[in-house]
Amino acid sequence: MDDVLESATPAVEAIFSGIALPVLVYFLVINSSYLVLVVAAALEFRRSTRQLPFAGREELLGSGMVPSVSVVTAMFNEEAGIKVATQAMLALHYPRHEVIVVDDGSTDGGFEVLREAFDLVEVPRRMPADLPVREPASSIHVPRNGRTRLTVIRKPNSGRSDSLNVGVNFATQDLVVFVDSDSVLDPDALLAIVRPFAEDPVRVVAGGGVIRAINGCVVRGGRVNEVRMSRNWLARIQVVEYLRAFHLGRAGWSRLKSLILISGAFGIFRRDVLVEVGGLDPSSIGEDFELVLRVHKHMRRERRDYRVQFVSEPICWTEVPETATVLRKQRRRWHRGLWETLWAYRSMFLNPRYGKVGMIAIPYYWLFELLAPLLELFGLVLVVLGTVLGVVDVGYFMLFMAVAYGYAILVTLAAMTVEELSFHKYPRWRDLLSTLAAAVVENIGYRQATAVWRLEGWAQSLTGRKQEWGTMTRTGFDTSQEQGP
Repeated sequence: MDDVLESATPAVEAIFSGIALPVLVYFLVINSSYLVLVVAAALEFRRSTRQLPFAGREELLGSGMVPSVSVVTAMFNEEAGIKVATQAMLALHYPRHEVIVVDDGSTDGGFEVLREAFDLVEVPRRMPADLPVREPASSIHVPRNGRTRLTVIRKPNSGRSDSLNVGVNFATQDLVVFVDSDSVLDPDALLAIVRPFAEDPVRVVAGGGVIRAINGCVVRGGRVNEVRMSRNWLARIQVVEYLRAFHLGRAGWSRLKSLILISGAFGIFRRDVLVEVGGLDPSSIGEDFELVLRVHKHMRRERRDYRVQFVSEPICWTEVPETATVLRKQRRRWHRGLWETLWAYRSMFLNPRYGKVGMIAIPYYWLFELLAPLLELFGLVLVVLGTVLGVVDVGYFMLFMAVAYGYAILVTLAAMTVEELSFHKYPRWRDLLSTLAAAVVENIGYRQATAVWRLEGWAQSLTGRKQEWGTMTRTGFDTSQEQGP
């Protein structure tokens, strides 16, 4: 073993001498860019919170001029929670909205649950062909009372994207909101996320809201009654990730007018724009990212003035993985989707024709999202190996850890501070302390493991391996999420 280490020393020393400074600069730049986004997000939150008293939600609620909304969700084997989720979507505070549930060939009793709960009857209705679909609707069902604005569509299994396109075809309203069937929206979520469209109906074409982890929260009747932290450490760390992603990433990019990613769990689009660009791409793994980039590309090519807006008030609560097996599959899928989408839209990279999106946002995603796990693991392995071999002195090692991980913790704490001062969602000190602890623990093992998993997803794409979709066991939201004091 000693001979192997001794023979490797010259190679490690040669590599390290060439990348010692670039590695430090990379981590310094990436964490500083995160900090810039935190500041931009703070400015955006300050602006939006000042507007809240004058947002006119009550006026919107009673206004006949408010844009109409179709809430579209696709379900596949969601028997445990689909009844509560559908009831919650129907009960959202909004004057003009319909709910469309597309059953994507479920093999459980989910449809029977909906049929019994809402007294569904089959109706003859021809599917519009605004968007091309792989599997058309096989039957259409509506409540017998004729008043409940619910449509349930059954079709053979063809995936989430194709099912949502079927839902868009049946949507009759001005705006389309995509919501995951295993998610819970705040009661005023539609009022909040529609506001930019009401204020600027011509330019605003798409928007997204906040996604938060529901794990550990007390949920009754499809509503989050009390926000609490999960007892599961994997879920706790993901709470921190989601806070940073939305309160650092999405809000900051929206402030910079360069938002290129809207979560599929809660996104809103003008229906006419969805039809113009062809809807979701069923062949894309990163279908939500791909759709937003396609909207940007289409609008820039058409030379139209437009906006893609992040809205910080509406919250969509979703369950996050609590096992490493499911989390690994999720992160591999996410990174594979990131790579395949960026590659598909490589013509936009540093292309001035696409403005800030092409010159800033897309290069950022290439350098600091796609390449981050590769560069992080390479730098970490090289520095640790160099330290063991005596090539790297203790001073450089400590500096590397401070810039790569210490700085990252400070940025995360800054994002959490902005979130807490702006929204104060966790009322218990115990939960705040758990969040702070998760921000530190994230850097010890979890961050490195997710980097490896992300690289696995990238490698799967490059080698042409078939994508495996992870599954999560759903138990429904009510009572099962409750915890003791």
